[in-house]
Amino acid sequence: MIAHPLADALASAQLLHDRNTLMAATARIGAQIARDLEGTWPVFMPVMNGGLIFGGHLALAVSIDCEFDYCHATRYRSATTGGQLQWVKAPRIALAGRHVLLVDDILDEGYTLDAVKRHCLALGAASVRIAVLCQKMHGRTVPGLEADYVGVEVPDRYVFGFGMDYYEQGRNLPAIYAL
Repeated sequence: MIAHPLADALASAQLLHDRNTLMAATARIGAQIARDLEGTWPVFMPVMNGGLIFGGHLALAVSIDCEFDYCHATRYRSATTGGQLQWVKAPRIALAGRHVLLVDDILDEGYTLDAVKRHCLALGAASVRIAVLCQKMHGRTVPGLEADYVGVEVPDRYVFGFGMDYYEQGRNLPAIYAL
């Protein structure tokens, strides 16, 4: 038995952004990335697990050729609050001199994205840009960290769906919900 059934959460959740809205936002971001990185061969790097769903859709919306890798760094490990950063999988591609596009589900406080960005820069990346499906609207983001591409904004509430989980459930929901 699951301690936190997804069906219970969905029964009381508010739909924030439906699939059509998210697909339109992804197409818009893909076009921006293609314009901004035209003439380069960027490294397209989703941050697992949250960046998987959005990253797959975004990869198809970016019309320039990219080299693909992924990384997995987490502070949550199935919890709802972050702890110490843990690297599960570091980038495999040599990043020296490369333009890197980090792709993640959400920019909340940004500790994980900030650490991954700093890691890529320490490996010699020429630039690191961040694309997120959504950005949580509050004033607690790591100072100086900003996403270069944002699909949608979400309120300062617990959100899930389209890559974001509710106790490791619901990542494959085709919309974003809030509790």
